[in-house]
Amino acid sequence: MSEENIRILLVDDHTLFRSGIRSLLQTYPCFEIIGEAGDGREGIRLAGQLRPDVVLLDNNMPGLSGREAARLMLEEAPEARVLMLTVSEGSDDLIETLRAGACGYLLKNIQAEALVAAIKAAAQGESVVSPQMMGKLLSGVRDGAGRASGEDAAAPWSARVGAARTSPASVGEGGDADRLSPREREMLHFIARGQSNKEIARTLELAESTVKIHVQNMLRKLNLSSRVQAAVFAVENGLGQGPDA
Repeated sequence: MSEENIRILLVDDHTLFRSGIRSLLQTYPCFEIIGEAGDGREGIRLAGQLRPDVVLLDNNMPGLSGREAARLMLEEAPEARVLMLTVSEGSDDLIETLRAGACGYLLKNIQAEALVAAIKAAAQGESVVSPQMMGKLLSGVRDGAGRASGEDAAAPWSARVGAARTSPASVGEGGDADRLSPREREMLHFIARGQSNKEIARTLELAESTVKIHVQNMLRKLNLSSRVQAAVFAVENGLGQGPDA
């Protein structure tokens, strides 16, 4: 799978909303809508049958909740990337969704361009969370909310966010913040505040491409796969506040 052909499954109980999302995404040649479902159980069946690259999943559906559907979908199609697309701004829904293995949590008031970018990022293995929800996620990490039970109970949050295709034990393994350059550490501070590459570039008066390189180097050194994991890692390790905070 490449960005040239991303196969998408839509799961939402509102027919009109699915129709609108389908019409939007079909205007992009890189997206292929391979199936639709009106409830979680049908979504699980189609995920196992169709093997989508990305699933856009509603949380509040009759019968099976979206987060429970996400967990079962990933058992049927572990290679899929599940993006929750919901109206719920509750921190419990956010945290439980990520614990279930979803790689992202988006609000339905998202702009079209941001949704397209999020789908592409998810397809490439990144975790994505609506900016409005990042603060709630990091607060949950600080407060120890959503602590897992069983095998993952001791795993740091950065190992469990969007780690559906990655063993929690391997996320962050060998990563050492002391290896970061001053500039890379600065990137980590800004990411923990929820800032985009464009915002960081404007603040530091750097080219956006330069910021992107620093961020990629930082993720590689910490053995993390996404900005969301980096933000959580920063909070977990007391690195979320920069010198000017």
